[in-house]
Amino acid sequence: MRLAIATDAWAPQVNGVVRTLTETISRLKAQGHEVEVVAPDRFMTIPCPGYSEIRLALAPRFGVRKALGTFRPDIVHISTEGPIGWSARAWCLKHNVPFTTAFHTRFPEYVAARTRLSPDFIWPIMRTFHKGSRAILTATQSLRDELESRGIHPTQIWSRGIDHAVFHPDQPVHESLQHLAKPILLSVGRVAVEKNLEAFLDADVTGTKVIVGDGPARAHLQALNPDAIFLGTRHGAELASIYASADVFVFPSKTDTFGLVMLEALACGVPVAGYPVQGPLDIIGAEGRGAHGNLDEAVGCLKPDLAEAIKGALSLSRAHAAKYGAQFCWNSCTNQFVNGITKASNSEVLAA
Repeated sequence: MRLAIATDAWAPQVNGVVRTLTETISRLKAQGHEVEVVAPDRFMTIPCPGYSEIRLALAPRFGVRKALGTFRPDIVHISTEGPIGWSARAWCLKHNVPFTTAFHTRFPEYVAARTRLSPDFIWPIMRTFHKGSRAILTATQSLRDELESRGIHPTQIWSRGIDHAVFHPDQPVHESLQHLAKPILLSVGRVAVEKNLEAFLDADVTGTKVIVGDGPARAHLQALNPDAIFLGTRHGAELASIYASADVFVFPSKTDTFGLVMLEALACGVPVAGYPVQGPLDIIGAEGRGAHGNLDEAVGCLKPDLAEAIKGALSLSRAHAAKYGAQFCWNSCTNQFVNGITKASNSEVLAA
């Protein structure tokens, strides 16, 4: 299959979307598929308003047309709703090339967290963007159901995985965490307003709060919370060591569609604390026994009071967390992606 992937999220950005794409693309190529990535590194870019670390392609329509026209894909997967995504969508519709889209980020809520706009103002734009897609790929059934209820369809599941060679419980204690007061409460991800890190940092709990990641809110939050440890961005084996050195992984976000970092933490044997919202519910489950409630023991604790969730997670088994995390792998996710793309390429397109 000749597959083009159009995405506004790409290296050097560090987030779940980029991780998902890079892991999937490497496995697609290993399976023999021809993959062409159309990303911001091809274009002049400008800083994203309110988030300078993210670079947006400047007027990419001509460059996208040229890249896709030269590659001549069998199908295009459009990963993001940014300038490159819109340009790729227009090219596909003009040339009658089938395309799929993904819903990685709760963009309406993301915009609402940074502006005074209501999410209800953004959802019609999302419907327009995904209209004409042969399939909208989503990470969870709950998000799939929500999108269908909002008139965004047809949807298919494309789950997430982890690299088990990197993320596992048998890790040395990371040197930066060796002498910190226990319990160590860890959060990993972009340090930005939509991640709701203030709720974690304000939680009345015993222990040391550790933040791994970077972003526009870091300087402000670090100044307000001198007792918290901000380690910046870490990768690979070093990140896995930090996970395994923690006692609880805290996921305070209420806007993520999934939360890949929860899988990484679980695979390293760290129980998860968070809110009972979409994302955590799809991984941890309402009772902490997985999305389907069928695990032998709880691997996390979700409560409306984050401090209570943290306290509940501290008592849970690390071994059971690791066992559950080991169930998620990128090879299965890539096969799921291929099946979804293949099915979509043979389906009838909805009216655009």
